[in-house]
This record gives sequence, structure tokens and C-alpha cells, in this order.
Amino acid sequence: MSAATLEYGRYGSRPRPALGRSFFLSALVHLALVGVMFVGVRLQNSPPASVTVELWEAPPPPPPPVVEEKPPAPPPPKPVAEPEPEVKKPDIAIAEKPKPKPKPKPEPPKRDLAFEKRLREEAMLEEKQLAQQQQDRAVREQIAREQAAAQTRALLTWTDKIRAKIRGNIILPRDIPGNPEAIFLVTLLPTGEVLNVRKTKSSGHAAYDDAVERAIMKSSPLPQPDDRSVFRRDLELKFRPQDR
Repeated sequence: MSAATLEYGRYGSRPRPALGRSFFLSALVHLALVGVMFVGVRLQNSPPASVTVELWEAPPPPPPPVVEEKPPAPPPPKPVAEPEPEVKKPDIAIAEKPKPKPKPKPEPPKRDLAFEKRLREEAMLEEKQLAQQQQDRAVREQIAREQAAAQTRALLTWTDKIRAKIRGNIILPRDIPGNPEAIFLVTLLPTGEVLNVRKTKSSGHAAYDDAVERAIMKSSPLPQPDDRSVFRRDLELKFRPQDR
């Protein structure tokens, strides 16, 4: 048996012609690899080529070393106060007060039409009575004013008669300066007699005052009023020398 054959047991050997070719190619590859390694080692052991440079100027000085400024260290952080734990209030059930029941709305009272009519009639009657009373009072006041005016006129008429009679009996003194006024209060009887004469204001001329007082006493009894309702027991009489 040759080297190019293999045994397969009892079934005999099978020829393999490509095995010798494989050994040949393998040997050839190893020889090529050895050659490449040898060339590479020779290239690394050769000295490097030197380069000559001619300088015309001196090289610049090297720059100063740059010193990097380190930023200041940040301040330490402030301690953060931890929040106090929240104390939860115990849940206490508060009993709600019972809500008051709504009060029932009062029913509006029924209107009594007859009663309302009677009230209106009474109010109208009171207004009429009040208006009548005001009218009556106004009439009474008017009558009273008219009566007072009539009595005033009657009193003036009576006093004018008295003063006229007394002036007729005055004997005027001479040389009376100006027109001075003298006032006398005369007390009378209902019959007109003079009971008393009192001087309440002097004219400033004694002779004229005395002449008037003598004339009043001489004129008694004085005239009586036409209306007896205006009679006055005390009369105030005023006299001036130039009165007529």
C-alpha cells in the first residue's frame, strides 16, 4: 500500500491523490513567512538617516509658563433646617347641632271688608270735624280781633272825649319850651267822678304839670263811654302843650 491510500477496514482502502499536493502547499507557505520575517528584522536594525538644518536667526525664547488661576473654593453650603414634623391633630368627630326646623309662615289674615269700610268712614268723619273745628276757630279769632279793634276804637274815642274836656280847662303858663309830654294816671268811678290823679311822667316844666293836674280835677265828672264794656277804672292820659 502507498502513502496516498487510507485503509477503511474490511471494505478496503480508498486512494486520496490530493494529500501530497496539500503537504507541498503548506511547506511553500511556511517558507514565504520565514522570508518576510527575516526582511523585517533587517529593516528595523538599520540606523536612521540624520537631517542637517542651518539656522540664520536665534530661535525665539520660549513663552513663559502659564499659571492657571484656580477659582476660589465655593463657601460651604448653609445647613438647611429640617422642617419640624407636622403634628396632626387627632380627628375628633364634632357632633353637629341639629338645624332648627323652619318656622311655618303665618297665613295672612283674612280681610274684613266691612271693618275696613267703617274705618275709612270714621277717618273721613274725623277729617271733616277737624276741618270744621279749624274753620270755627278761625271765625272766633276773627271775631275776637274785630271786637278788640272795636273796643280799642271805642276806648280811643272815650279817652279823646276826656282829654278834650280836660284841655279846655288847662290854663297854659307862659314861655313853655318845645312841646313836652306829661303823663297822668287817673282813677275814676263808673259815674265818671275823679277819685285820684297821679303824675307818672313830668314834662320837665313844673308849671305846665300843675296846670294839667288842676284841669283834670276841675273836669270831674269826666265823660262816660258810649259802650260800657270799654270802661276802665284806671286811665293813662297824655298831654302836650301844643295838642288840640
